Amino acid sequence: MKKIIDRIKSGDFERDDLIAVLSNKNADDDSYLFSLADSVRREKYGRDVYIRGLIEISNYCKNNCLYCGIRRDNRGAERYRLSEEEILSCADEGYLLGFRTFVLQGGEDNHFTDDVICSLIEKIKGKYPDVAITLSLGERGRESFERLKKAGADRYLLRHETADETHYGKLHPVEMKYETRMKSLYDLKELGFQVGAGCMVGSPFQTVENLADDLMFFKKFQPQMVGIGPFIPSSNTPFENESQGTLRDTLCMVALTRLILPSALIPSTTALGTISPDGREMGLKAGANVVMPNLSPKKFRKLYSIYDNKIGTGSESAEGLKILKEQVERAGYEIVVARGDFKE
Repeated sequence: MKKIIDRIKSGDFERDDLIAVLSNKNADDDSYLFSLADSVRREKYGRDVYIRGLIEISNYCKNNCLYCGIRRDNRGAERYRLSEEEILSCADEGYLLGFRTFVLQGGEDNHFTDDVICSLIEKIKGKYPDVAITLSLGERGRESFERLKKAGADRYLLRHETADETHYGKLHPVEMKYETRMKSLYDLKELGFQVGAGCMVGSPFQTVENLADDLMFFKKFQPQMVGIGPFIPSSNTPFENESQGTLRDTLCMVALTRLILPSALIPSTTALGTISPDGREMGLKAGANVVMPNLSPKKFRKLYSIYDNKIGTGSESAEGLKILKEQVERAGYEIVVARGDFKE
């Protein structure tokens, strides 16, 4: 198995090699994989871990994805929408704390038109020209993406969720199309964004072959950022009684992604910290190099409930940044104050 893992690192691998590693579930082989991934990320980024200030601007969403707690038809969701003043205040607080990337994330909320988002970008960049702005606002269309880029947005996160069209159809309502998601990703890349793709690990109907296809997609698409987290069921959704993804499989996907994309910016996600107390530290040791503390107003954090039991206080909050730094240092890394751009 170590020879197969080495072959993946060399770039000379096939889909069957990925399936073999994901299916293996041998602790010694997994340890070798994680160690190798960690060595690759250290070659590119040293001990640096980049922090992104996450501002969850709205939990309204016009979509009805079957897995998501803020889906349109979840009548149990308590909705909120941040004002421009609240968003700018979050950026002010984050800048003082040392954040040099802000991530504006939300459901596909029609209130946040191009005019509104462009105004926010321009005001944040006008006050803090040394920061990067990442958007994670779903599918908006090429013309919209182009406007956002011209306004000053640097990066865009749009998880593809699964690279298998049939599987995509099992996770989304019929009006959401796999080809639309893929076109959006390629449009973003053509427009010059640093682009983030990503997938859920352990989602309903997912096979090990699906996960291998996700990795093959990363190899083909070459995203600058990759978000990988375990599927966690959410109440009041069609998948609320499904089993969550496993820590082992998620860490393997993180590590394999690092071997395939040595320069990628890979977060150790909140979802990893949700399914395991030391999940985020383990993610860093498996090749991740980004963490995303929450800068949203505390009273709203629990409402952005895309899955159940999401960690939202303590080390996940801006107030707990000191604790997060200590966790990162215990794992053998160091949080740095920088934009944390992709390195070619």
